[in-house]
Amino acid sequence: MHPVLNRNTFLVKEHVGMFKAASNYDVFDPETGDMIMTCRELRIGIFTKMLRFTDYKRMTPFFLDIDAADGTQLISVKRGISLFLSKVDVLDENDQRIGGFSQKLFSIGGKFDVMGPSNQLLCTLKGKWTSWDFRFVTGDKELARVTKKWSGLGKELFTSADNYVLEISDQVPPNNPLRQLILASVFCIDLVLKE
Repeated sequence: MHPVLNRNTFLVKEHVGMFKAASNYDVFDPETGDMIMTCRELRIGIFTKMLRFTDYKRMTPFFLDIDAADGTQLISVKRGISLFLSKVDVLDENDQRIGGFSQKLFSIGGKFDVMGPSNQLLCTLKGKWTSWDFRFVTGDKELARVTKKWSGLGKELFTSADNYVLEISDQVPPNNPLRQLILASVFCIDLVLKE
């Protein structure tokens, strides 16, 4: 696993865009401001691009490539067409499935089960309907948290860009594949629950 995945805090910034079909993000070290990862949606067809400007946007497939700043591929996140509930796969740098997410029915605020490679439950991602706050929990332990970092009222009103802070607990050991899944989930929150 790439060493950049072993840090505990990430700032994810969505690219600003008035009329954008593809989703693109940059990931920064919040302490130094250095860009440490990029997330690009490069594999997008013309039909999907057209649907992104309609009411069917939430149903369109996506395929995100997440790379380290040095260009090393870290993970990919993909979803096919989603008619009702999303099922998302996360692939490692060799395009092998390391797990995924299964959206839960009737969750207030949003909820995903985070699954391992054999679809075993690793943890649950739970959101609050009263705020933009998501927690990864297993039992009564919090493994990570995703919150929205507001970047100013004007920017939020006139663009679709969002900023997120991901904080992973020390309870998730370095080089644990769960770190890859937690990082991938930040983009799923934005694309599946918040778009």
